Amino acid sequence: MNPDLTAALAAHLLALADDELILGHRDSEWCGHAPILEEDIAFANIALDEIGHGVVWYSLLADLVGEDRETYPNRLVYHRDPADFRCAQIVELSKGDWAFSMLRQYLFDSYEKLHLDWLVNSEYHPVAEAAAKLRPEEIYHLRHTRAWVRRLGLGTEESNQRMQAAIDELWPHALQLFGPLPGDALLVDTCFFPDPAELLEAWQAVVVPYLEDAHLRVPPDEPSGAASRTQHTAHLDLLLRGLQEIARLYPDAGW
Repeated sequence: MNPDLTAALAAHLLALADDELILGHRDSEWCGHAPILEEDIAFANIALDEIGHGVVWYSLLADLVGEDRETYPNRLVYHRDPADFRCAQIVELSKGDWAFSMLRQYLFDSYEKLHLDWLVNSEYHPVAEAAAKLRPEEIYHLRHTRAWVRRLGLGTEESNQRMQAAIDELWPHALQLFGPLPGDALLVDTCFFPDPAELLEAWQAVVVPYLEDAHLRVPPDEPSGAASRTQHTAHLDLLLRGLQEIARLYPDAGW
């Protein structure tokens, strides 16, 4: 594989992994605090799944760059500064209320499901194999959060208002999921990754009607101020302080 293609693929794998890790961490903050016991268990499992998906993408990245797949993911998670992460801002925002977390999860799950549907046919076979492994879990995630969007959007006046406030805040950040990454054109030409513009179009065709059916107004397409995934909110810095504290205190410890 030529160096340009390797660099492009590495950038995309890192973005996928960082999105999953940070969203999984945010979801985990509901453990013990979800509105009902069954949901406490269900959403904790979704959080674990998302973190596990992140490990899969970090491990593929390790293979690609010739690193050890046991130790390299830990180095990436625990010993990078916020500026070195490539997650989209939507996953790093604080957990908010239940409506906010459910809507964020729905927007992300819809994106991830469509992405995995494409990646199972990627010409880069390790990515295709990983996508085939992850897709069944993502189908469950999407089914779960779709139900909550409808339940809250069509529930009480207060639940609808909370959902509308969530979509107004989240929509611009969600669009960053489809923003440019280094080497996009090269990966599209080689059929390694989908065209982000086509993925965005497919995503909007799914989520906009569903949200409107739940009596929610979709804001205009005005992306957040972040020009790329190199720009982050203060929320990521706070999250990483807690996540990385012990590992940074004991950098030579085994995990």
